[in-house]
This record gives sequence, C-alpha cells and structure tokens, in this order.
Amino acid sequence: MIFSEGRAEFRRSDNEIELYTEIVVSPEDDIEMRRTRITNHSDRRRIIELTSFAEVVMAPAPADNAHQAFSKLFVQTEIVEDESAILCTRRPRGKDEKTPYLLHVMTVHDAQVQQVSYETDRARFIGRGNTAQSPLAVQEPGPLSGSEGSVLDPVVAIRYRIALEPGQVSVIDVVTGMTETRDAAQYLIDKYQDRHMADRVFELAWTHSQVVLRQLNASEAEAQLYARLANHVIYPNAALRADPGILIRNQRGQSGLWAYAISGDLPIVLMEIRDAANIELARQLVQAHAYWRLKGLVVDLVIWYEDRSGYRQALHDQIMGLIASGLDAQAIDRPGGIFVRPTEGIAPEDRVLLQTVARAVLSDERGTLAEQLKRGVAPTLRMPPLLAEPRSEAFERDAAAGVPLPDDLILVNGLGGFTPDGKEYVIATGAGQRTPLPWSNVIANAQFGSVVSESGQAYTWQENAHEFRLTPWHNDPVSDLSGEAFYLRDEQSGRFWSPCALPAPGGGSYLTRHGFGYSSFEYAEVGISSRMTTFVALDAPVRYTVIRVRNDSDVARKLSVTGMWNGCWAICVPNRACIS
Repeated sequence: MIFSEGRAEFRRSDNEIELYTEIVVSPEDDIEMRRTRITNHSDRRRIIELTSFAEVVMAPAPADNAHQAFSKLFVQTEIVEDESAILCTRRPRGKDEKTPYLLHVMTVHDAQVQQVSYETDRARFIGRGNTAQSPLAVQEPGPLSGSEGSVLDPVVAIRYRIALEPGQVSVIDVVTGMTETRDAAQYLIDKYQDRHMADRVFELAWTHSQVVLRQLNASEAEAQLYARLANHVIYPNAALRADPGILIRNQRGQSGLWAYAISGDLPIVLMEIRDAANIELARQLVQAHAYWRLKGLVVDLVIWYEDRSGYRQALHDQIMGLIASGLDAQAIDRPGGIFVRPTEGIAPEDRVLLQTVARAVLSDERGTLAEQLKRGVAPTLRMPPLLAEPRSEAFERDAAAGVPLPDDLILVNGLGGFTPDGKEYVIATGAGQRTPLPWSNVIANAQFGSVVSESGQAYTWQENAHEFRLTPWHNDPVSDLSGEAFYLRDEQSGRFWSPCALPAPGGGSYLTRHGFGYSSFEYAEVGISSRMTTFVALDAPVRYTVIRVRNDSDVARKLSVTGMWNGCWAICVPNRACIS
C-alpha cells in the first residue's frame, strides 16, 4: 500500500494472481477512477470474478447521520446494461432542491468477458446479518440479481466474470462520479468507455499533484506526512490527544474558546513551541494547514509560543513570517485559519480546554513531526497464548450447540411466537435463519434507555435517544451493527462466540426472549450454556447486563468473558466541552 500526492496504490499477489490498483480523482471531471491490473502468473487458464460495491447516500452528511434509513428512500437506481453502468438519482423533497445524478461504470480491457451482472439492492447484496467484509453476493456463486428502481437501501455493484490465459494482463477501470443533470452523467459514461480518456485522467492527476506541491514548496515526503496527520484529525487517535489527566481536569465548555476568536465548530490542531531552534516544526504545520485547505479539509491551527530564552517577540515574528510567506497569509484569526497566541496570555483553565478539544496536540519538545506521528501508530494486538491441552474431536462433536424453540409457543410464524401467558415473545435465530429485519425491544425508564434487537445488538442513550447517545446507533437493518458486544472464549481451545447471535455467532441456534422491560439470550456450545439478560433500572440511569454461564460438560473448563462498548463520536456534558 503506497500513498503519494494525488494517488493511492495497492498491490497484492499470491504468486499466481497479482492485483495492482491505482486510485485518483480527475482534475477535470467530478469523478474518482480506480484502475486495477490483474496478471495471471499461473500456468493455466483462470476464471476470475471482479465485483465493485459502494453504498449510495447522495445527501448532506448531517441528513444522512440523522436518519439513514429515511434518507435512502429518496434514491432511485437504473442499470445501463449496454455501457456497463449504473445511474442513481435522488428525488427532490422540496421545490428548490436539485436532482443530482450519480454514475458508476466498470470497463474491462484486454480480457475475454464471460458475464456481466448488476445489483442495486443492499439487502440482496450483503444479506441479512452479514457485512461488506463477507457479503452474501460473494459467498454464493452466480450472477447478481439485477434489481433496480426504488430499492429501500441503494448500492451500486457491478460484477464481471473474465477469463485470463497464462501470462495475460487485464486492466479494469471503475469510475464513480456526480453530476447535476442526467445528460452530463450520460456524457461521462460515454466518455470513459474509451481507454485513452481513462489514461488521460491518470496523466492529469499526476501533473496536478506536482503543481500543488510546487505551490506549497513542499516535497512528496512532506505531503505524505501531512496526509498522515490529517488522518488523525479526521479519526482522532488517543496517542496524539492530550493525556487523560488533562482531559479529566477540564471544567469549561465551547464558549471558553470564543475569547481567543476560536469558534470551536471546526477540528482543532494544537502546537506548542518553546524554542526558536525548533521553528521547523512550526513551518511544517503552517504548510500542512495550507495543504489541507487545498484538499478541502478545514481545520483551526492553534500555535502557542513561549520563548524561554526571553526573546518572545522574536519567536512571534518568526511564526508570523512563516504564515505570511505561505498560502495562508489571509487566514490569520479567521475560521479555518491559524491562531497564534502567547502562552502567558491564555488562562490555565483555557489551556486545559484547548488541549481537551484538540484532535492532535504537537510539541517541539517531542521531536520532529515524523517522530510524533510514529507514536500515533496503534500497537499490534496479539491474542494471549492458549493453554497447551487441546479438546478432543469427540468432545467438540458431541457437545450440544444451540437452544431450540420451545414447543408451547402460540401464534408461531416459524421464527418465533408468544409464550402461553403472553408476557414474552420468543425468537430463534442462527446460521441461515434470520428475521427479515431487526425485531427490537425498547427498554427504558423516564430518562435512560436502550434498544436491543433479537441478535443482541443495541445502543444506549440518556435523556434523548437522538441527541445524547452513549453508544452509536448505526440504523442498519441489514447488517444490524452495534457499538456494544460480549464474547465468551474457551481458554483451552481458543474457540470464542457471543452469548447472543451477533457479532460472533456460534454454530447453533440462539433463543431470544423479549419481555416487558428486559431481553434475554440463551445459547449453548461445546458444553457451555449461557443466558445473558439486559434491563434498565427503574429509578437510575443505569443499564444492567447479567451473563450466567453453566458448565454442562464432564470436565473442568476455563472461560473468559469480554465486554466491549464503543463510545459515540461525542458525548456532551452540560456546561463542559464535548469529548470526542
């Protein structure tokens, strides 16, 4: 994997089939192009299927985040078979709203095409309970379904089946773009059927990238460094954030930034410089800020300075000179600009506030920019070593897996039914047996609550289910994703599974019981039975999850139970700053 200015490159090989992919954005048209070269290094003819996939939004990010399922209802899809393309349009919701068009095209060069198929329905492509990592369309053989029109959950997916002879190289171009009219979209579809026009996109992208670097007087290595730092701005990394001891001390809110002309509405990168000898770090960050602006990433760069040699004004003048000589000369003290402040001019509590809200905190006392970014690399996680004594094959084979649906249910529909007293709804799920959509239970008191699906996937909130989420709500009826999960693991064999049907299902069936104010999940595998029950306290903002585990085998077992909660993007506490 190689990232260079204006281009991303990926290479993969298994000694028989080699894949090399380049990704660029056209400087001329509003398109992204992905070119993949497939080489058959084997000594036999190979049949290969290539499938593209992208989910369609075509809406502002706030609208999509607010209600994804509702937002997608306005997208219509159309398959253009004679040009191997898919068109999507978004029906307007108001008289002043425009009707944009999205195009998705796949073309194959230098290979024998055996079959082309299409899909625009996400539920059919991914399959209930699956994810894009292992979708149903890839698990099962055969062409895509070809669905189009007013699908409930739109995607664009094109599949080619091609034949490659020994030593043969094929080029596949995938173009995705947006236009304001159908005629403009059709023009781009026609245009990029021509391989020479696709070649021109890569040539222009390289030329444009060199122009950008010359404008900034930056090297290719510096551009890659700034792109890596931008990654930590968009996806905050704890290694570059302020220390937890600082975060917990903060007592101020967003309004505390306003005295320094900083709105707090944009991501903040904070740099601390105390020695004029380290002015190179300030130069790089000023240059990075200009680079981000050219790429459309708007960030507030805050620079604190405190010259310990006593020449504070000299350090200030150096920093301002760097800004004036660059592309950000007009961005001083403006939203999305650069804010230069002396340390002693900032109150101690405001310093804590700035460090708390900053996506990245850099200091000239921690080395060069490259060295500080290296600290932001997540450590490699390794599974703890397992005990040496393996389970016998007979034990694994004979151990019961799953819990069957009770026989005394009423109004049974094949997946579930009510208990005779009507107090619970019981559902059986497992491999190949899913409910059509998540069947959920709302468990809440007046101020606190949770929504739990039949697969055990949940999200939790306080006071307001939309504005104050404690864990994410993915609103995905197909994959039923969650920011909350539990796992059981046999420490002797290393085998693990979830006590509910997702995210790590075992090999058998799960039994879910939705009752008034609680949900429970029963399962059994390799001689271990479990029952997980979740409920909310009647008089407190607390949700309990109780897991009972029973050893039904005839040998001693050593188990571990792991819980995971993925916090929301931002948790806002009244009168305090939002912590992302």
